Amino acid sequence: MTLIYLVAGEASGDVLGARLLAALRARDASLAFAGIGGERLAEQGMPSLFPMRELALMGLIEVLPNIRRLARRLDETVADIATRRPAVVVTIDSPGFTLRLAQRIRPLGIPVVHYVAPQIWAWRPGRIKKIKASVDHILCLLPFEPVIFEAAGIPASFVGHPVLESGVDAGDATRFRAAHGLAPDAPVLVVMPGSRRMEVKRLLPVFGEALRLLAPRLPDLAVALPVSPVVAEAVQAGVRDWPGRTILVTDLAGKHDAFAAAREHGAGLIKSGTSSLEMAVAGVPHLVAYKVNPITAAIVRRLVRVPFASLVNLLAEREVVPEYLQERATPQALAEGLAGLLLDPAPAAAQRAGFAEMLQKLRPAEGLPSAAAAAVVLRVLAP
Repeated sequence: MTLIYLVAGEASGDVLGARLLAALRARDASLAFAGIGGERLAEQGMPSLFPMRELALMGLIEVLPNIRRLARRLDETVADIATRRPAVVVTIDSPGFTLRLAQRIRPLGIPVVHYVAPQIWAWRPGRIKKIKASVDHILCLLPFEPVIFEAAGIPASFVGHPVLESGVDAGDATRFRAAHGLAPDAPVLVVMPGSRRMEVKRLLPVFGEALRLLAPRLPDLAVALPVSPVVAEAVQAGVRDWPGRTILVTDLAGKHDAFAAAREHGAGLIKSGTSSLEMAVAGVPHLVAYKVNPITAAIVRRLVRVPFASLVNLLAEREVVPEYLQERATPQALAEGLAGLLLDPAPAAAQRAGFAEMLQKLRPAEGLPSAAAAAVVLRVLAP
């Protein structure tokens, strides 16, 4: 039996891994799977070596206190791979952990495919030498990435962005409004503070204060918060004193329904990352905000080489979505930006036009992104 070892380090990687596993199984039902994952991979029948949430850390200051525990988990994963001897290891995003793992298992002679290309075009381009020494193939989500890696001698394939098959554009607005007793024309704001506890801790207070400033202008505003199980408790505690109606959404269908309701009448307030692409696919106008520890921010600013944080803006090569980063992410600025989207149809229409232009660049040559990724993994298995 051919064993494929999948390693995901956070919620988004868990979703990617689950779709990849399903696509691989559809091509070859005899394949077996092991590794590290969360709820989505578990639903596909793959138990995790240890809880994935232990790897879901971000930022230099946030990681430092957990260095020893992360090192132990790395040792444990290396030992498990050495014992199981899988035919291929697929590391999924979370490069701080997965690329270290790839480097450690290199002496075992097991092929490594890394899913989600590290953004060397954005910061720390010098990493490409270490990547070349650690992985055999890279699955790229963005169309301009393969040429960068191939120029450095690393085989790479553009497989399309998985947000295209996420179903975020297939929600039911009527069902969401009926489930939560909302009027057909009540504005809905989708708030997504992130899938990591540290992100939630930093962003929720700022978002909450912005909503307090906005409340007098939009007294019937309902706030929907799609959250992962990892941060659900922290989010629930953080929104207790928010004004108006707050609705925690913990299931995928509910999240997509909330997007549909916001697409009709509403907007989004989200942390930078894949969430912005989800909003674009769903057609929801939104603002992007992000804050990290000030020391982390100072270091990152010296290393970042791109003009935008949002992938929507990077792909469009202009600011389609307003970005409020670090010191610009103030309650006053966010409240004014949201008021513009919720009360004036022109900015929302301009964003939607930009979304349509940008999304054309994210599609693979044919089929779905997960199927394209699975085809590459199988080619690595049988070159």
